[in-house]
Amino acid sequence: MVNAHLIINGKKAGIPAIRDAVGLLRDKGHNLQVRVTWEYGDGLRYVKEAGEVGVDLVIAGGGDGTVNEISHGLALLDQEKRPAMGILPLGTANDFATCCTIPTDPLAALKLALEGKPVAVDLIQANERFFINVASAGFGAAVTNETPAELKNFLAGGAYTLMGMVKILNFSPYAVRLKAENYEYEGEAVIGAICNGRQAGGGQVLARNAFINDGVFDVLIARSFPLNAIEQVTAEISNPSPNGEYLTLFQSAWLESFADEPIPVNLDGEPLKSKTVRYDLLPGAIRLTVPENCPCVK
Repeated sequence: MVNAHLIINGKKAGIPAIRDAVGLLRDKGHNLQVRVTWEYGDGLRYVKEAGEVGVDLVIAGGGDGTVNEISHGLALLDQEKRPAMGILPLGTANDFATCCTIPTDPLAALKLALEGKPVAVDLIQANERFFINVASAGFGAAVTNETPAELKNFLAGGAYTLMGMVKILNFSPYAVRLKAENYEYEGEAVIGAICNGRQAGGGQVLARNAFINDGVFDVLIARSFPLNAIEQVTAEISNPSPNGEYLTLFQSAWLESFADEPIPVNLDGEPLKSKTVRYDLLPGAIRLTVPENCPCVK
């Protein structure tokens, strides 16, 4: 049986279904210990502890921010000390778990984490930070960062759409310079996204064909457009390519972003603000338990 630590967001620790699921799986013989977080940094400390004591598996119990913190913590460990990772989705959006078709039922999610087969998946490093799903920059990051927690809980994923409608009324594009393996761009952008996974912002699909184990990330750039170009924009959204006039989508293993003013970036729900960001794909950095036939795994 698996020796595992469930690292759970403290706001969700008292949910009866989770307590019942943990008890049932312990009765089956799994050594499942629970660690409850109070604030950011606790998850990193618990992951470090798990690596030091030789735990087989850590399970991120929470939303996309918790998944980010646990995967970031794993990336900080030496490769030989990294436990595998599972996910118990408990957040508002659960974008990464949804992309990977990880069940939201606590017993099903924990059973998958404990009894499924981990696969090697990629991470992305952004300056000194690591993330597993999507980094959104510009307008998208401003919406996610500024959506109040109370509104998220009340409207669930729809909160991001509502805040987006409010923000876009007074939004100005950012001036950026981008350099990647086979792509360079200098100009204005409304949204930029570095995608290991496929969706962010409460179900907004940004890179429908992205895989979390293909050794590259998908880069999406959206530019402002006049109202009379809406038909072309709709066509580019339906069939994005590296050559789109208003929407560009391409793949790379690294990217550098430069701006004269700091641009807000959101890494799986965690904010970062910098004038310069270097993104590097880390192939097969961690092992993640996902369902068989997971659509995000090749």
